[in-house]
Amino acid sequence: MDVERIAARVWPGRRVEIEPLGGGITNRNFRVDTDGRSYVLRIGGKDTDVLGIDRRAEYQAASIAASLGVGPEVVAFVEPEGYLVTTFVEGAPAPPEDIRRPEVLGEVAELLRRVHDGPALPARFDSFRVVEAYRASAITYGVDVPAAYEEAKATADRVEAALGPQRPVPCHNDLLNANFIRSPDGIRIVDWEYAGMGDRFFDLANFSVNHELDEDGESAFLSAYFGGARPRDATHLRLLRFMSDFREAMWGVLQQGISELDFDFADYAARHFERLRRTAASGPFRAALRAD
Repeated sequence: MDVERIAARVWPGRRVEIEPLGGGITNRNFRVDTDGRSYVLRIGGKDTDVLGIDRRAEYQAASIAASLGVGPEVVAFVEPEGYLVTTFVEGAPAPPEDIRRPEVLGEVAELLRRVHDGPALPARFDSFRVVEAYRASAITYGVDVPAAYEEAKATADRVEAALGPQRPVPCHNDLLNANFIRSPDGIRIVDWEYAGMGDRFFDLANFSVNHELDEDGESAFLSAYFGGARPRDATHLRLLRFMSDFREAMWGVLQQGISELDFDFADYAARHFERLRRTAASGPFRAALRAD
């Protein structure tokens, strides 16, 4: 991969300074400085289409997020490879302990409402189908699927039956802490490669579990999002916290067969299987499964 050659296609004839950005576990990201401005050049990892990523759909989702004031400005989409260029968000990742403060939970809730109430996205995201697709692809790539999958899938089937069909709305679907940047203009959400039409509660649960919200934190977050606390919302969120970790665990399983990045995906998968096991055994989850 010749990053300089790619940059020359985006900024022909300009002098550029390129610096690798750390933290990514799917793609390679670079900060590019030219003419007094800073950008992020995102180069997709190997075979990421197997993960359900459509780079044109990502470009459209990122553009919509920018128009809503939720994500960074999109500068270019390099075809046919699907490289994405956005403005560099000056700031730093917002640590979980900062995000768990009530006023920040309110800010995040408002950003997610904008997305969920915004224009439709071209892709579709269904966590129940994603884990099935990841398992099938992992087998194709010669990865041994952990035995924990079967028990998790049985629980997932119960969750899906309990919830029933949901009206799809635009969702981010990858609300890891690293994707929240505290800028001078407020929090910005980056990395829209899994964005698609899905269950808003997957976003809410994904955010909740990835930021380790306790029951009080969840209540505050849901109250900020909906304008009041409703038991059925807490039930829906708790059930999909399980699906968030199941998706993440199977993502780690599949990545063992396709990624070229230096990262311990087996450990990543194991940690998420362990967390979903603890979730499934918890009193709040069992009560939510009975209630819905």
